[in-house]
Amino acid sequence: MCLGIPGEILEINEDQGLRVGKVRFAGITREVCLEYVPEAVKGDFVVVHVGFAIATIDAQEAARTYRILEEFGQTAELAADASQSEHGREVPRRISK
Repeated sequence: MCLGIPGEILEINEDQGLRVGKVRFAGITREVCLEYVPEAVKGDFVVVHVGFAIATIDAQEAARTYRILEEFGQTAELAADASQSEHGREVPRRISK
């Protein structure tokens, strides 16, 4: 099964002609390709699959989706990343919007 994880766009940049952004997932920040969601702006929530934002969603849907993923135990990778790199990075937290 393929999963898309909801995250919030913190900033948008261009990298070698591609639209990319920093996206926060439960306190972890990753660079994500935004080419498939040209309408997305800073502050929007997107669904990300293997480093590509594939859809925009509202904050309530992002929070609901994240809760469901937690219930199914599909957020362990994010928690593992956070616990391994607590120094200098944000501590994991739930999406609260």
